[in-house]
Amino acid sequence: MTGVIALLGLGEAGGALARDLTAAGAVVRGYDPVVSAPEGVVATRSEAEAADGADLVLSVNSASAAVDALEAGLAGVRAGAVWADLNTASPGTKRRLATIAAAHGVPFADVAIMAPVPGRGLRVPMLATGDAAGTVAAALNQFGAAVEVMDGEPGLAAERKLLRSVFFKGMSAAVVEALRAARAAGCEDWLRKVVTDELTAASASTVDRLVDGSHRHAARRTAEMAAAAEMLGELGVRADVASAARDQLAHLASHRIVTNHE
Repeated sequence: MTGVIALLGLGEAGGALARDLTAAGAVVRGYDPVVSAPEGVVATRSEAEAADGADLVLSVNSASAAVDALEAGLAGVRAGAVWADLNTASPGTKRRLATIAAAHGVPFADVAIMAPVPGRGLRVPMLATGDAAGTVAAALNQFGAAVEVMDGEPGLAAERKLLRSVFFKGMSAAVVEALRAARAAGCEDWLRKVVTDELTAASASTVDRLVDGSHRHAARRTAEMAAAAEMLGELGVRADVASAARDQLAHLASHRIVTNHE
């Protein structure tokens, strides 16, 4: 595969990838209906025009635009070119994209960006699955990317990314809500230290402790989180996470869910 890459979507992530690819010696053809192409990137007027003549097409716009971008770009994809979808879409959407690509004879890869792009650019860890995963990894890694290939169908890379997101973004939401409440209560510095100490002390046994505790003490913790949600209301703070935790614990208590850790 040569170094002609089409990049659809030139926002924060796409723009950073385009700049790094160009700096590494790739010929980058870019398209974005809103954002101007960075210096060195060949500006085009449509997805199909960007794909025309490219060996690899990277779709880096948004999950909501992924299908439309593929359908619009297919008219310009030459024989032998590969399509890689880097959008944070559901596994089902990735499988739909793969089906559309296959119907047009275009090899497809589901590529999940596994960390924030700003500050890392092309070196951001990526995970690829699908029939064209190896081809995409070889094409990008020659320019300094860090694409790991995992065997399996499209959707599996997205699945790994989103499973991580459930944990990490959920934890982030809990920290934001807790600190907002602590600020309203006048003890933000104290709670910030509590959070920092807990994260710093985490070990391999922490996950088992969290899971076991939630199941074993679900009834008591339901009442505790109900009180926490009520407290946040008294402080004038939205209790999105506290209320969700209360409801999950109530579900665990009522269904007497047993795990392998018990």
